[in-house]
Amino acid sequence: MVERSFKLYDSLSRTIKPLETIEPGHLRFYSCGPTVYSYAHIGNFRTFLSADLVCRTAKALGWKVTYVSNITDVGHLTQDDQADAAGEDKMAAALKSKEGESFANVWDLARYYGQKFEEDWRTLNLQEPTVRPRATEHMREQIIAVQNLIEQGHAYETPSGVYFNVESFPDYGKLSGNRDRQNLQNAVRDVVQDENKRQQADFALWKKDEKHLMQWFSPWGWGFPGWHIECSVMARMYLGDTIDLHGGGEDLKFPHHECEIAQSECATHKPFANHWMHVTFLQVEGEKMSKSLGNFFTVRDLVNEGHDPLALRYALISVPYGRPLNFTMQTLKDAAGNVGRFREVERRIEAVLGELPTDAPLPEGHSLERVYHEALDAMCEDLNTSVAIAKALEGMKILLRQADLTRDDAVAGAWFLKAINDLLGIVRSDYAGISSEEDGSPLQVEGKTIEEWIEARASAKKNRDFAEADRIRDLLNEKGIELRDTPQGVTWIKR
Repeated sequence: MVERSFKLYDSLSRTIKPLETIEPGHLRFYSCGPTVYSYAHIGNFRTFLSADLVCRTAKALGWKVTYVSNITDVGHLTQDDQADAAGEDKMAAALKSKEGESFANVWDLARYYGQKFEEDWRTLNLQEPTVRPRATEHMREQIIAVQNLIEQGHAYETPSGVYFNVESFPDYGKLSGNRDRQNLQNAVRDVVQDENKRQQADFALWKKDEKHLMQWFSPWGWGFPGWHIECSVMARMYLGDTIDLHGGGEDLKFPHHECEIAQSECATHKPFANHWMHVTFLQVEGEKMSKSLGNFFTVRDLVNEGHDPLALRYALISVPYGRPLNFTMQTLKDAAGNVGRFREVERRIEAVLGELPTDAPLPEGHSLERVYHEALDAMCEDLNTSVAIAKALEGMKILLRQADLTRDDAVAGAWFLKAINDLLGIVRSDYAGISSEEDGSPLQVEGKTIEEWIEARASAKKNRDFAEADRIRDLLNEKGIELRDTPQGVTWIKR
């Protein structure tokens, strides 16, 4: 294997530099996951897809990858742009919303949206993380971490909670550049009013609240953890005191990641992360994505409208993570056309070989080897997906311009498709999960034919059980069956 240096922009040093792992050939990577109070939107998934591409590229280089991506199901407050956020817990606020009326309690809401998030994750063909920890399942560890910070003099208790003393960590602000203590205090004064805090820039590690919908008993009474402490605790638990790479959206740089650094480095007296990666926001049709503008899309919105999930993945990774992405319907349409090229090549390969092999060797000296390695080179240069995708399409052109594929070309094409899919995930999904009998019997999903599921969905809609109708549609979609409501009735296609 050719020795390559995997380079990424580091938000801390503000330079593109090699991603150097503590243990050679083993990447320990933590990327912040969602707060599960609603369906994740395509902007969220741009971040998660970028993390997925880091893992795929590292694996293509032959590295071992330990990847942790959390689920926040408590402690994330609505006014989260300040170091010590105020407002209502996003989970509790969601329960009071119109959508929240469907749930008996906040635990059911968190479980439901957590499951839907994982479904969307698979729909977009993201590889599963090594660990997907939840904040509510690591409460003991968070409480112990807060106690440790108090014992070391970095945190203190007040009548309303436990706060991290920002003054005890001189490097606070080194990631975001937000170092002016007076400005930090001014930034939060109008939002967080607690006269017992030593300075208003201090942020909460634990909030005392006997009325909170999700609460635990701690040495400081009943309450719940601050948002920032969970990631420090879970990163350390699964990846060690110092991790190789930490990632997330650009909105997390301050305050979330800044606070993670402070509390982690005070706890361990070691660097928290050696490399930081932040994903730039996307726009939709040239504007900020907003429900009020009617340009707010979730993954399931677009898939349920009939858009190909792999085309959506393609569109969302088509611009490198460090540059703004303008998502448009034309972009999605173009992506669908290019994904169609991969499928056309697959059909031509199957026609020659009788099947689509997943372990085809590469014929010696074939031009597709060069094209693939150029795609991998591009991904090693700060995840340059624009070039990598162009190389994937170049490979398709080599195969499609031949009237008849030779056997060697078909074998090389099968190798190339698998290699590109392992790297970019845009050729075929790893989550089909459909069963069918080899004797020609109808396609089945969980013991029922597609037609039986369509009838069950129609019956649910007739009885106004729309939740069951949505469940059936989501189940089939997860298994790669796309339902389409037309004036002539419901049709379906296999993706």
